[in-house]
Amino acid sequence: MDLKLLRCFTAVGDELHFGRAARRLNILPSSLSRNIGLLEKELGLKLLSRTTREVTLTRSGHSLMREARPLLAHVEEVADLVRNSAGGEERVFRIGAMDSAATGLLPQLVHDCRELAPETELYLLEDKSAKLLPKLLSGALDMSIVRPPMTPQPAIHFERLMEEPTVVALPSGHPLTKQKNLNIKDLEDVPLIVPSPRSRPHSYKLTMQLFLDASLRPRIEQQAEEKQTIINMVGAEIGAAIVPYWYSRNAVHGVEFRSLVDDTGHPIKELPLAAAWVKGTHDHFRDEVMKLLKSILEKYSH
Repeated sequence: MDLKLLRCFTAVGDELHFGRAARRLNILPSSLSRNIGLLEKELGLKLLSRTTREVTLTRSGHSLMREARPLLAHVEEVADLVRNSAGGEERVFRIGAMDSAATGLLPQLVHDCRELAPETELYLLEDKSAKLLPKLLSGALDMSIVRPPMTPQPAIHFERLMEEPTVVALPSGHPLTKQKNLNIKDLEDVPLIVPSPRSRPHSYKLTMQLFLDASLRPRIEQQAEEKQTIINMVGAEIGAAIVPYWYSRNAVHGVEFRSLVDDTGHPIKELPLAAAWVKGTHDHFRDEVMKLLKSILEKYSH
């Protein structure tokens, strides 16, 4: 029996609602429904009764739920036991990071992790937060550094690390580069390149909210999914962009960065960064990495 399909079934059995179960697993409802269908086909049994108003477990579904919960719990216990008892030469710690964390945080974290446990191999994956979270649930990653999602994720633990400062990326020679710091009001008539609200909701919402709070309307020139594409567009003089601070640490031809501050002159820090892992899992090395990360987070953030 495929454990992935079994996890999908128990999520639906717990929630008795495909939408909530899909959000819990961070997958599309259509994918969840397909997985339930595959499990029913594999067992040759109907596990759920579905109407437009409710989802209920059949008698077979109730029986499978009773057996599945302890089985999945035992699988997690075995995985934890193997991870924690493995010799250093056998251990691969798999960590994911969203782009700005991969740019500014991950290199220093990897350096210090090598000093902490030089015998442990680190597997690194850079991707969007929305794509890293399902990899945690599937067991493909042990830990990820992500933007916590705006919708609840009951199966994932998020430990807030910091709020990233924001900066404004400007084409070299733009009149605003003469200023050391910028306020959102300085950008009222500046054409902007903004991230896609679908793939980068935090960054998009931040830009929109800053203008809304100032009773201004942003002049959006272009949308793009990848931060590096946005920066390159700035260099091509298509517009300016509001981006995480860590991007200012990379020299990009034709682009200058200025701090974005509020009306009191303080840097705007509204991009949350969190470490994430599957709830209920135990990993000694992950705990050591978190202790290390917290103890020197101020150094990382600067």
